[in-house]
Amino acid sequence: MSRLMVIAAIAISYYVFAILLNSVGTVILQSINSFDISKPQASTLEGFKDLSIAIVSFLVASFIPRVGYKLAMLMGLALVAVACALTPSVASFWFIKVLFACIGTAFALVKVSVYAIIGQLSSSTKGHSSLMNTIEGIFMLGVLSGYWVFAWFIDPTNDASLSWLNVYYLLAVLVAVTFIIVMLAPIKPVPKDQSLSITDEFIGMLKLAYKPLVLVFIFSIFLYVLIEQGIGSWLPTFNKEVLGLPTHVSIQITSIFAISLAVGRLTAGAVLTRMSWYPFLNICLAGMAVVMLLSLPLAENVSALTVESWVDAPLAAFLIPLIGLMMAPIYPVINSVMLSALPQAQHAPMTGLIVVFSALGGTTGSIVTGFVFDAVGGQKAFYLSLVPIGLLVVTLFFFKKASSVMTNEGVR
Repeated sequence: MSRLMVIAAIAISYYVFAILLNSVGTVILQSINSFDISKPQASTLEGFKDLSIAIVSFLVASFIPRVGYKLAMLMGLALVAVACALTPSVASFWFIKVLFACIGTAFALVKVSVYAIIGQLSSSTKGHSSLMNTIEGIFMLGVLSGYWVFAWFIDPTNDASLSWLNVYYLLAVLVAVTFIIVMLAPIKPVPKDQSLSITDEFIGMLKLAYKPLVLVFIFSIFLYVLIEQGIGSWLPTFNKEVLGLPTHVSIQITSIFAISLAVGRLTAGAVLTRMSWYPFLNICLAGMAVVMLLSLPLAENVSALTVESWVDAPLAAFLIPLIGLMMAPIYPVINSVMLSALPQAQHAPMTGLIVVFSALGGTTGSIVTGFVFDAVGGQKAFYLSLVPIGLLVVTLFFFKKASSVMTNEGVR
């Protein structure tokens, strides 16, 4: 029962942050509509979110075990609850930036804690991978919920209306409920190594990055998140400006991307019991390229169509989000392979590196896509995703090679 309570606590925490973090695509679109800002200006929201994740993770990941995973999660949840509650009353783009900085800071504390707790709850690589995929799958269900929750608060008759900001009152309540669940969960304290100072632990995290396996892994997660955030953050705007969908339909139909990611992650565990992770991920990458090459040509010259609802939407609106089905297993699988290769004591600092480079990849993907979108249009911006897909094929080859060497030699 206590194990189930801990799993429930980390799952609901991930679910809540999925809604908050992945609302950035919706908020980018609504900020352009409501605050009359440019696409490059709107793309900075991804930077406020991801750079705060990166900076906080880098500075405190090695320190979190000393504070305790439960306290770190509670601090993050409290910060976000206050920021969400204030957002509708301030109702300004500068505070939206502050909000996403708070969300990023809090998520850094929560993600490092959740990944370390998964290590506490798992006794084998298979168990670790299974629980990781389940938690990441629940994260994607949160992403899916977020699109519909935000769309519900949008005024379909007035794109410039600020009524959508009222969603943050609801989210503040949800975060407060999550705070209570985490507070009641029997999350184990971390055994402290009194021989190591905070400085030693921080240096230990930096030394992890010198391992060949970790270096290749860092490049891999950077490229993956660059692709996911580049597409996910700009898909609502792509739907509206390239495909000509109404704002609320643009956001709702983006939920197909979240559904695809959720289905992909929740079913990956079953596939991986019968197939090695490396060929499976290569099939996923090939599938991602095929989806983009088949669906993007269908997005040409469709914006002139009159679209009132999902029924009227062009085929491209349904096909492009299916890339999520192919990309879904990549992130949790390579994270699980990496963490399973390390002793449990190194899970928190390793997660710090994961969060840092995931955040940098997300910021890079969103900002590059935003500038290309603004300069040459959404189609060319999305075609650009084929470049990191090809690079990811290369980095995964070396990741497989390095992980095999570490498995044969043993972790040092």
